[in-house]
Amino acid sequence: MEPNKLRFRANGTFSILQFTDMHIQDGSKKDVQTLALIDQMIADQKPDLIVLTGDVIASYDIADQEGAFRLAIAGVVKSGIPFAVVYGNHDSEKGITRQRLNQILREHDNNLSVDGPEDIYGIGNYVLTVGGSASSEDAAALYFFDSGDYAPESVGGYAWIQPNQVEWYRHESLALRARNAGRTLPALAFFHIPIPEYEQVCHLGTIQGIKGEAVCCPKLNSGLFTAMLEMGDIVGTFVGHDHDNDYVGRFHGIQLCYGRVTGYNTYGKLERGARVITLIEGSREFETSVRLNNQ
Repeated sequence: MEPNKLRFRANGTFSILQFTDMHIQDGSKKDVQTLALIDQMIADQKPDLIVLTGDVIASYDIADQEGAFRLAIAGVVKSGIPFAVVYGNHDSEKGITRQRLNQILREHDNNLSVDGPEDIYGIGNYVLTVGGSASSEDAAALYFFDSGDYAPESVGGYAWIQPNQVEWYRHESLALRARNAGRTLPALAFFHIPIPEYEQVCHLGTIQGIKGEAVCCPKLNSGLFTAMLEMGDIVGTFVGHDHDNDYVGRFHGIQLCYGRVTGYNTYGKLERGARVITLIEGSREFETSVRLNNQ
């Protein structure tokens, strides 16, 4: 693992700005609206890290996927703020691969995304650590998962995070604990497609925010949430995918959070925006809220 590139501020906070489902295509009027929103949010929030949780581009509906991706990340790159990306089901659906998208990311100094291990499923499984405000020692961890795209035809629906990714997470969690003298670091996880527990938490009747559509999770549960409970580090997960959902629900002590849809060039009734996440140094609790263009 690399030395920390991310640090808590002197006031003990670390803020993350999550954009999701930008669906950039060809620079049309709606894309211009999306990019302006991103620029405005970055200027207003001044986060310590920007995270894009998938469907950055709508690769299936355009001729120049590479150009669309460069356009989509331009404002984030220009900000100079460190940023990390996970991909959704539409990013490499046609005309470009996740590997090529990551090659483009590596052209930029403020990109923190990596391909991840070659012996597990996906592109973009990695961990970032956040150093303390007064020391470079690890104070928190951020996990990023490639949630895939579509399930085999025999199952149907959306892909699930694969068992070897779950085992990779367990290994990384144990390695972080060993590196930090047995301490379990508070951690967050980011991926695109929600896991089935996002549906289950709704039945408790305690979610906060908007559930405007069905949870489009995989039909099969590969055990990621169970692994998170057993490892005891992850306190919150953040996804996109379902544009009319932005709720947060606590399930067995872990907060399951949707981002707020950012892109105008796609379906959805919700006003476009972003989610802000604030970690508190030394705490397993975090603050999070949706931000809109007029706030």
